[in-house]
Amino acid sequence: MWIADNWKDYEILDASEGERLERWGRYTLIRPDPQVIWRSPRRHDGWKKPNAHYHRSSSGGGKWEFFDLPEEWSVRYTEPDLTFRLKPFSFKHTGLFPEQAVNWEWFCALIKKAEVSARRPVRVLNLFAYTGGATLAAARAGAQVTHVDASRGMVNWARENAVSSGLGQAPVRWLVDDCMKFVEREIRRGNKYDGIIMDPPSYGRGPKGEVWKIEENIWPFLELTAKLLSEDAVFFLINSYTTGLAPSVLSYMLNLSIAGRFGGVVEAGEIGLPVTESGLALPCGASGRWSR
Repeated sequence: MWIADNWKDYEILDASEGERLERWGRYTLIRPDPQVIWRSPRRHDGWKKPNAHYHRSSSGGGKWEFFDLPEEWSVRYTEPDLTFRLKPFSFKHTGLFPEQAVNWEWFCALIKKAEVSARRPVRVLNLFAYTGGATLAAARAGAQVTHVDASRGMVNWARENAVSSGLGQAPVRWLVDDCMKFVEREIRRGNKYDGIIMDPPSYGRGPKGEVWKIEENIWPFLELTAKLLSEDAVFFLINSYTTGLAPSVLSYMLNLSIAGRFGGVVEAGEIGLPVTESGLALPCGASGRWSR
């Protein structure tokens, strides 16, 4: 398991009975997590006095219960140096997936190494880019980034995170677009990228009601997106939060679609976060990585 253990402003304090107790900067939150199927003693004081608690409904969804939490606050990641605006919104999220930091560190090292040898900026495409964690990490490493997400609100949030991180003038293209349609147009235009990041949802709908199911759509989309890799391609990263999509499946797809053409190395595994109270590592999805 690849573990994101370099956070200072984020920590899973404890996890038990379907919930995780988290510290986000100065504030503690309790949020549901389906991976936490074990029961352990809730000894940490944070369980008794959280700043907010997201309660999952038995009929689906849920709602926040607030005690003492501002509408918005920030946390910082130190290397790469990034600052993220947070706020609680529907379906338990805060606008950041801290476990992805372990991937940021991986591709930032590749970008910096490639730029030294190529003596030019690495061009990176970030698809389903959300609030911009991977975009800002790549930009901090020196890359020129194209950030694509279908939600205007998420793209605006990502731009605000860029300003908070001192990257407001970084070479980033911020695009509100359907990722599939964007990739198809980029292929027709003949554009290429040295690094590609994709973080597709398990399920979603396009602007015209198109249904996305990761198990049905990820392979043809991956094949299509691989056509955008340059001859000097450096890396490809795919993330999955779908429990039924094993790391080995991500590995097979990358080997078939990319390594067969470029060679290089494919690896895949779970990503996770350390749990302070128990010493366990909480699984938070899987990632597949290809590098030259």
